Amino acid sequence: MTTPHSQPAKKQSRDQRPQNILSIQSWVTYGHVGNAAAVFPLQRLGFEVWAIQTVQFSNHTGYGAWTGKVFPPEDIAELIDGIEARGALPECDGVLSGYMGSAGTVEAVVNAVGRVRAANPQALYCCDPVMGDFGRGVFVNPELPDHIAAQAIPAADIVVPNHFELELLTGRKVATLDDALAAAGELRSRLREGGPRTVVVTSLTREDAPEDSIETLAVSDSGTWICRTPLLPLDPPRNGTGDAIAALFYGQYLRTGDVAQALSLSMSALYALLERTHRAGTREIQLIAVQDELVQPGQVFEAQQVMTGAR
Repeated sequence: MTTPHSQPAKKQSRDQRPQNILSIQSWVTYGHVGNAAAVFPLQRLGFEVWAIQTVQFSNHTGYGAWTGKVFPPEDIAELIDGIEARGALPECDGVLSGYMGSAGTVEAVVNAVGRVRAANPQALYCCDPVMGDFGRGVFVNPELPDHIAAQAIPAADIVVPNHFELELLTGRKVATLDDALAAAGELRSRLREGGPRTVVVTSLTREDAPEDSIETLAVSDSGTWICRTPLLPLDPPRNGTGDAIAALFYGQYLRTGDVAQALSLSMSALYALLERTHRAGTREIQLIAVQDELVQPGQVFEAQQVMTGAR
């Protein structure tokens, strides 16, 4: 199924150039979270990625100790100034944001999205609202969820919360599929009008799902789909998987303009990544080892349509 928002894939073919994505996220030197989990998959999918780092740490914070620094929000605007001076903003096809860390960074990211859209009104903004997860709770500054909800969500065309973040953003308990559909529908109503208005709920674990499975739910104007994969016994859960799936889904959507296809391909690639990580017995997701499967997964999990039309 194609959607009215399939022009990004057509544009890439017509222009004979890679699409360009501005990705504003954290960075780690060792391992793969934030941009270190998003840039490489997008590059393997054929995108040019303009990366802006909100922090640079030695490693992800799940280890409990790290070195590095947080960059001030003003750095984002300054770097956008430099890109604009090159005359490049009209060729930016989309913006992806992840961990933002402070209210000032949220504002800076939303301003960057506005500047990109002023230069290219067709650019799509995908927001991964990194705030927390089950088992860890909210792991960002306590005021950040309110700022993301008030500023980033209304600017977004696509939002990719995990199950915990969906509950946090909507104030709804999500225990069943109906709960998930209602919460996703409420969140979708807050997204920018005129765009694809797509909510992708990752790490969905509902009471009425088959045992030993984990799901991702996608709700859009064109329909609603679930993609289910086996639940791997990863303990602790691996950092960076949310960053990777947001990038993979966004990239596949820009390539195809098809929500169901993007969901199937991205979840299949993520499962290959997690299965390899589990076999390796490492804390770090094995992006490089599975790079070919990021592009063409060997095992494909189909997206199953749940309902037709908007919720």
